Amino acid sequence: MVKNVFITGITGLLGANLAEDLLSQGFNVKALVRNSSKRKLFVHPKLTYVEGTLESDISMHLNEAEVFIHIAAETRQALTAYKPYYKTNVLATHKLYQTCNNVGVKQFILISSANTMGYGTMENPGHEAKPISDLFSRSFYARSKWEAEQLLLAQTGSTKVVVLNPTFMIGAYDRKPSSGKIILMAWKKKLVFYPPGGKNFVAAKEVSQAVIKSMEKGKNKERYLISNENLSYRAFFRRLNTVAGQSPLMIPIPRFILIGIGYAGDFLRALGINTSISSTNMKILCINNWYANQKSIGELGMRYAPVEHALMDAVGYFEKQRNRNKTDLQAQTTPSQV
Repeated sequence: MVKNVFITGITGLLGANLAEDLLSQGFNVKALVRNSSKRKLFVHPKLTYVEGTLESDISMHLNEAEVFIHIAAETRQALTAYKPYYKTNVLATHKLYQTCNNVGVKQFILISSANTMGYGTMENPGHEAKPISDLFSRSFYARSKWEAEQLLLAQTGSTKVVVLNPTFMIGAYDRKPSSGKIILMAWKKKLVFYPPGGKNFVAAKEVSQAVIKSMEKGKNKERYLISNENLSYRAFFRRLNTVAGQSPLMIPIPRFILIGIGYAGDFLRALGINTSISSTNMKILCINNWYANQKSIGELGMRYAPVEHALMDAVGYFEKQRNRNKTDLQAQTTPSQV
């Protein structure tokens, strides 16, 4: 049974949830961080921080690692060139795999994206055998993750490769926030504007469990969609409203307005101005980006809970963060007693 794992991306949504789950189950964990003195999110006797970047030589820290879990990636949507995505998501991933193979790590698990596979309809959702869509091949992030997958799946080394492809993750520990921005768009708001499309939503905790299950059950050079509920944005925000106990006015955003904003973003990007607004990203908001999960259920033994559970985790986390920030602000503004 696996006992020693090395992970990247511990400071992100999935990495934090995975670290918590691994440590609670008795794993010994080493985690790569840029600055160990500033990024200690967890203090635990079985957790060791390794300071460095994805380009650093970490071979000396992998002598006991049985499984390498690679989560860290360039995910920013505002970059106007493909080079940063290729450097981090493709070249660095390939180098890390080669390092693992050279030192004898048994398994390399890549956390990729569902968008490297074609999406589908409610009746015929996307699946592992469906090729990447033309729309997502124009997304720098999705394209780079697809290229990273192809490189890893073509490797002939002794280190086993498993690729997990989560859909849109929500949950606690979204410190940036990243995907949690969609919750903050509507939480405690009187007006909620929503686009015409939809996504597949999955709990970060469920993706964490999929990672742990794949250590034992994942097949070499296989990809697994980790997906749960296919929901329109309107349906998702209505679920959030129920969980948060709110009743805002829901206002749909017409497709033509989103596409027009997207082309304006393309113009800014052509001028070298970093912005996440683009016609590709706006078109993505207008599609039903829906996926199946039969393979993860059948081969990994995954079980998925209603998305409300993940929403409660996320809202509870943001509520705690909000209260903590208020307390810190009050402490800073309260005159000291002499």
